[in-house]
Amino acid sequence: MHAAASPTAVGENIAVQRKARGLSQQALANRANISKSLLAKIEIGDRACRPAVAAALAGALGVPLAVLYGQPYAESPDPQLIDALRSAVLRHRHPAISDIRPETLAADVNAASELRASTNYADLLPGLPELIGRTVAHAHDSGEPAAWQMVVDAYSCAFTIAHRLGYPDLAALISARQEWAANQTWSPVAQMAAAWTEAGTYQSAGDYLEGLAVTDRALSTLGASAPQSVETVVAAGSLHLRAVTLASRARDGATTRLHLGHARRLAALVPAGDAYRHNLTFGPGNVALHELATHIELEQPRRAVAMAEDLQDARLPGLAPTRIGHLHIDAARAHLAAGDRDTALHALLQARDAAPQMARIHPMAREVLRVLVSLHRRSKPELTLLAKWAGLRK
Repeated sequence: MHAAASPTAVGENIAVQRKARGLSQQALANRANISKSLLAKIEIGDRACRPAVAAALAGALGVPLAVLYGQPYAESPDPQLIDALRSAVLRHRHPAISDIRPETLAADVNAASELRASTNYADLLPGLPELIGRTVAHAHDSGEPAAWQMVVDAYSCAFTIAHRLGYPDLAALISARQEWAANQTWSPVAQMAAAWTEAGTYQSAGDYLEGLAVTDRALSTLGASAPQSVETVVAAGSLHLRAVTLASRARDGATTRLHLGHARRLAALVPAGDAYRHNLTFGPGNVALHELATHIELEQPRRAVAMAEDLQDARLPGLAPTRIGHLHIDAARAHLAAGDRDTALHALLQARDAAPQMARIHPMAREVLRVLVSLHRRSKPELTLLAKWAGLRK
């Protein structure tokens, strides 16, 4: 991925959009149902903008949430790589590829999944268009459910790329293709994996209630029967965790607790640590990580800090760098909300070490970093270097 001009921050983008519409801070705050004081602090960079607040402001301004986040990000790759991925996703009926190599497809899809889990997007993206073409062509040729499951998994990798690099329109297209492929498998696991992705598109857009409707519909396909296989437990548990995130951002504590309870019960069925299946991670560790995030979204910073400290000291078997990176980013958010800037900075440095490509572009990591930069009036070498590494203006 190549570097570009310094990215603008959420607060700056909010201010630009507000002024372009001739709105005062008070008028916009009223529309978004937040305080003028909070909006003012967000605009100048002295307060982190939580996802739910950003979604409310985007709705009040009448712009997609991606506009406020400045997507696609300045760190996006060569546009030709994104165009190639888009073209491969569009050609789902007649992929332009003849060298399918079916004997290596399963291993190649697994390798892509490992790159995704390790947040190595720079190495994942270049090979994805060809991999998608090969898996789709093979699925059309064989018609086997297992072949279509590989398509579902390849699209999952593509969704992560589009989502993380800030292409929500491409992410939504990939989600639709993944649902199409999942329907060819006749597998509840594949369909739940596709629903997890679809709900993620609504989460990214700030439409939390519609995302919850997606998770509820998908979970209802299991009926009253208890999940039997590890794959089914991971898929169902991941859907509950997606619902936990959506409900907490919608500030629905009761629904958050309901899905957390279901997730805990399912996590007890995962034999040792967390399991990774079809690009979904589920188990006790990931349940705890999501619970930590709910405390932040529901503005319970002390509970979030206590939990973050416990988790950062704990061993979490089965969690890939993508999840460990999330842990440290949420720990940074928690410590910042509690007023501990030094520990927040330390957590960001840990996120960079665990998952550098994700930490550099993750919206919440950027938010914590820009606030730290704004609040530190005196020079702090570690902070200055981290801000430079992330491409933020100091």
